[in-house]
Amino acid sequence: MSRRSGVLEFAVLGLLRESPMHGYELRKRLNTSLGVFRAFSYGSLYPCLKTLVSQGWLTEETGGASEDALAAPLAGRRAKIVYRLTAEGKEHFEELLAQTGPDAWEDEHFGVRFAFFGQTSRDVRMRVLEGRRSRLEERLEKMRVSLARTRERLDDYTLELQRHGMESVEREVRWLNELIESERAGRDQRRSGSDDDTTN
Repeated sequence: MSRRSGVLEFAVLGLLRESPMHGYELRKRLNTSLGVFRAFSYGSLYPCLKTLVSQGWLTEETGGASEDALAAPLAGRRAKIVYRLTAEGKEHFEELLAQTGPDAWEDEHFGVRFAFFGQTSRDVRMRVLEGRRSRLEERLEKMRVSLARTRERLDDYTLELQRHGMESVEREVRWLNELIESERAGRDQRRSGSDDDTTN
């Protein structure tokens, strides 16, 4: 399974955990809630859905209504199929949520993982955020070294583009620092509360 299809499967399972949906509705949610999928088409989504059904993670339920009028030219006029997460699919999604390997903080996957942080445990959120920050700090250092080596050979516009790229990474590192501090403060606050409960 490619990294991109793995990200799509993760997102589909996560959205369907919130509520059952038909394909067109699911595609709209992928486009609006998870911008990384803006360019995805029915040609990508439906094979993914079929795969998840065949693995027992989703079920297909046929309703009486036809597909949305906007979807009809692409999907054809047929009974609306609603996709629902199975118990096995929910369990599989929870296993994916608990994973914190390098894929979780790569550019494409991180945004999708972050979108489902509300369903993710605090410890996992911390590991993903810290992994993402570490990855970006490594990238920033490489960018600085590269810029120092090539500065004399770059024209003003290319140099400005390099600086813009570095500033973008620096902004995200600052944002991650704030999120990590917020997570730590919340954890410390809960610990303090539990200590107070114990002493009372």
